[in-house]
Amino acid sequence: MTKLSLYYECKQCTLFTFIKSNKGKKLDSIVKKNLSKVPELSLIFWIFKIAATTLGETAGDAVSMSMNLGYLIGTLIFAVVFLAAVVVQINAKKFSPLIYWTTIVATTTVGTTLADFATRSLGIGYAGGSTLLFGLLLGSLFVWYKSMGTVSVESIRTPKAEMFYWLTIMFSQTLGTALGDWTADSVAMGYLGAAVLFGGLLLALIGLYLGTKISRTFLFWSAFILTRPLGAVLGDFIDKPIEAGGLALSRYSASAVLFVIMFVCILIFKQRANAKAH
Repeated sequence: MTKLSLYYECKQCTLFTFIKSNKGKKLDSIVKKNLSKVPELSLIFWIFKIAATTLGETAGDAVSMSMNLGYLIGTLIFAVVFLAAVVVQINAKKFSPLIYWTTIVATTTVGTTLADFATRSLGIGYAGGSTLLFGLLLGSLFVWYKSMGTVSVESIRTPKAEMFYWLTIMFSQTLGTALGDWTADSVAMGYLGAAVLFGGLLLALIGLYLGTKISRTFLFWSAFILTRPLGAVLGDFIDKPIEAGGLALSRYSASAVLFVIMFVCILIFKQRANAKAH
């Protein structure tokens, strides 16, 4: 073999190594950018979700009612917290249970005060507020689907999908608050009666999940929405006056206890990022 052929063979080998190395780096970059930052769906996920919605109800009421700041000021405060949490979540490099559930709680608190502002301060009532918020939720899902081709939680792997995800969640949390109040107050089922109703509907969804082939995406969003009014009526049951059917516990104390329980559970029960993708 001549020196010239050795030279060209060496150059080709170097070029091949360079191309392979750069392809690997690009592939690693693509994989990292498309890692899911939402948790896998499990029993722990749904337990945390109900606890977060209950905390959102008591904390939202603590700011708007106990502090006498009103629904509008409370909504503005929690909207800032919500936007900040979403920015941190979207810019996170990987799934973080603490960041994720902080953002979920932020959606429940802003959802609590926003729903109360719409149904009470604006005077459109629970029926009007629920109808308006349901329309906004459907609109968010429709635009998301037209833009991304799916609204499945398993497809949330890009910043654009995450923005749609959190906007939709915020609307669902707000709708859930209005539905919970409507059922407990206007329909006069009371807090425990409403809790039994929404708990029963969630059990029905579990039955549909186990016994049918109904769209898993449809069942997910249905369950996600229904856990919010369940948490709302449980939160109201904890802090509302005894004569109104509640336990009349301090909103501050209830919120603090729920916060500690959630924080400890996040540390104890390890959650993984959703590994599936469409």
